[in-house]
Amino acid sequence: MEVGKTLLALGILLALLGLLLLYFPKLFAWFGHLPGDIRIERENLRVYIPITSALALSLLLSLLFNLLSALRR
Repeated sequence: MEVGKTLLALGILLALLGLLLLYFPKLFAWFGHLPGDIRIERENLRVYIPITSALALSLLLSLLFNLLSALRR
């Protein structure tokens, strides 16, 4: 039963994130444009490697999940 609740919560969270991206695209415009992100643009090639953005996102999600875990106890 706990897995069902978790999947439902994740689904709702993904739906809310999708709505944010749909109606407020500038809210996440920073992703991929931070110092340390690699962008290679040539005539027939575009490569984006968002290293710093991925690290920042990972840090934010880790803090969020640790906070939620602490609140559940």
